[in-house]
Amino acid sequence: MKQITGGITAPKGYTASGTACGIKKKNLDLTLIASTSPAQAAGAFTTNRVSAAPVHWDRRIIREQGAVRAIVVNSGNANACTGAQGAEDTRSMAELTAEALQISADEVLVCSTGVIGVPLPMDKLAPGIRKAASVLDDSPDSARRAAEGILTTDTTVKEIVLETDVEGVPVRIAGIAKGSGMIHPDMATMLAFTVTDAALEPGLLQKLLNESLEDSYHMISVDGDTSTNDTVLALANGASGAPVISESSPGYTAFAEAFRAVHTCLAKEIVRDGEGATKFLEARAAGAATKGDARKLVKSVITSSLVKTALF
Repeated sequence: MKQITGGITAPKGYTASGTACGIKKKNLDLTLIASTSPAQAAGAFTTNRVSAAPVHWDRRIIREQGAVRAIVVNSGNANACTGAQGAEDTRSMAELTAEALQISADEVLVCSTGVIGVPLPMDKLAPGIRKAASVLDDSPDSARRAAEGILTTDTTVKEIVLETDVEGVPVRIAGIAKGSGMIHPDMATMLAFTVTDAALEPGLLQKLLNESLEDSYHMISVDGDTSTNDTVLALANGASGAPVISESSPGYTAFAEAFRAVHTCLAKEIVRDGEGATKFLEARAAGAATKGDARKLVKSVITSSLVKTALF
């Protein structure tokens, strides 16, 4: 695999935009990512028993839909602990995006991040979504703006693009993420979006995502808190023209390694940008009887307040 530039629109068949609709006092606060063709979707969500309205929407879409076409994300407001109004506003975000892109609302995944317990300002979001849809393109500048639009207390964008080979055809995997506070193993206040132009057998994208989580987002800790909104989404649209990947395919191992590397990189960037963080620690265990034992050992180190205090 090799790292390339281009951001979230580097894989073929994806466009993106980042705009400011006024949810935050300054900076971009709305991101839209779209696939020009139906894309297989996979997702993983918060382990917190209190889940935000967009999490419930996305869980249903991932469970029931075979393919999606877009992801819309607002920052500055989490739409969490907002009751029935929050669910209605999530649906409205999907419907507004669908109308602008001329697709179905059930082809739109929705994410929100920011302040908890405050209703979404739909009077600002509605025109913002229409604006975001009108400026979608596949330029590196739009990809960068999309990476900026999902940030809250982050101090820098988190993005990566890797290219690998599937039976002689180059395929790309791109990812962006946000996360700085409320970061702890088994998901935290973080959002991550990965897109690829590879074609995968049904169900394989979810399997790869589940496996990659175990060694990336599920193994990071900043402040010991978990959130209501954390979501990881992955799309695969097959626009590269490469052969469909199955677990027995010649290119499967290389693709799986690149897919895992994207998430590992984003997870590390989240830790490095942790609120108040001055140091980055990576713990490794050797000689454990099982991987499960190794995970327990390193988690006992990275989640220890005493260890973090001593290092600081």
